[in-house]
Amino acid sequence: MILAGSSTPALTRRQVLVAASGVMLAGIRHQGEIVHANAFDIEEIIKERIGDKSLQEGRVTLKIAPIVENGNTVPISLSVDSPMTPDDYVTAVHVFAEANPLPNVATFHFTPRSGKAQVATRIRLSDSQHVTAVAETSDGLAYITQRHVKVTLGGCSQ
Repeated sequence: MILAGSSTPALTRRQVLVAASGVMLAGIRHQGEIVHANAFDIEEIIKERIGDKSLQEGRVTLKIAPIVENGNTVPISLSVDSPMTPDDYVTAVHVFAEANPLPNVATFHFTPRSGKAQVATRIRLSDSQHVTAVAETSDGLAYITQRHVKVTLGGCSQ
């Protein structure tokens, strides 16, 4: 349709609505990409939790199945090799799931009176991802371990 006195065609209402819908959908898709990009910045999330402590491997054992059918309830068990004496003990263990909407899944606090630094629980996983456990000790050290878990049915909604 060309308006009188104009050589350029006018847009119909349908064309305007289609164009507006495309712009809105492009924005929604872009937001999803932003969330996905932030999901893999696990090192920064760990630093926010434990500060500038250097991470060392060892002393932490994380038991989790390599393949889980349902991400709604994933059993894990953690233990840290520590004497748990007043001079040398685990103060906290943090569990992170890098692809979850909230990656800091759990934090467990310990004292020398805990006897052992171990815990068993169930967590939710939104997708296949790395699960990371970080243990902080009373002498200011931090130990890390990581396992990859394949999830066939995700358990977190975004």
